[in-house]
Amino acid sequence: MRMDGVDRIDHIDMEAVTAVLREAAETAILPRYRALADGDVTEKSPGEVVTVADREAEALITRRLRALLDVPVIGEEAAAENPALLAALPKARYAWLVDPLDGTANFVAGRPSYAVMAALVRQGETVAAWIVHPATGVGYTAEKGSGAWRDGVRLRRGPASADPAALRGAAFTRFLPDAARAHVEAARSRFADAGLGTKAAGVDYPQLAEGKLDFSLYQRTLPWDHAPGTLLLAEAGGTAARHDGTPYRPADDRLGLLAAADPRCWQTVHDILINFA
Repeated sequence: MRMDGVDRIDHIDMEAVTAVLREAAETAILPRYRALADGDVTEKSPGEVVTVADREAEALITRRLRALLDVPVIGEEAAAENPALLAALPKARYAWLVDPLDGTANFVAGRPSYAVMAALVRQGETVAAWIVHPATGVGYTAEKGSGAWRDGVRLRRGPASADPAALRGAAFTRFLPDAARAHVEAARSRFADAGLGTKAAGVDYPQLAEGKLDFSLYQRTLPWDHAPGTLLLAEAGGTAARHDGTPYRPADDRLGLLAAADPRCWQTVHDILINFA
């Protein structure tokens, strides 16, 4: 990666970053899949677990990304130990975001729905994204203005049905206020399917981009969880926005995010799940 005289990256080696994530998966994550030892899993906060695989993968990815482009690296596990790291995101001209093991609970349970993710943020806006699924070896990339890709094949998300009863989606309600949770639970039956999703944003967003889901509703929007996927979806032709319709930006710590196949689908789902007060 190179930077020109106005402090802008003039080339991003997308494959090099994908290779970093694959290396982390192969060396730190896959050897421990369904083989975690006693003491490999700890609770970092109530209901949130972390494994030795998370920490080792993040350390490796951080070193490798800094060798490619020496700007701040904000990783999920580093930020958990030092929340002040997030303060660098809105201020940095460039910053890396890293989720070394998205879907840790799935990984611990032996389920294959987990991912390794990274994003490059420029002045608060996501400009490049990478998602790797270690269990299948599939890799996704997106670059702002240049499209979304699955292992080199262009992703183009088609429009969803105009009929809510034909829509398939996910609504993760764990962090919703009680009234909103009750409303969403009651409204699930209005869709063809509206379950809890995979509980891994790095799996849900590719499913949206590929047409396997039509929408996904989130309350907590941590930047390493959503920066990669929202760009992948947008570059494939979908849309993701805050509940008030404003675009998602990683440095914005507000709650609530709805991702959908297209703007009409977004509005349809919004009117059913969110616009009820």
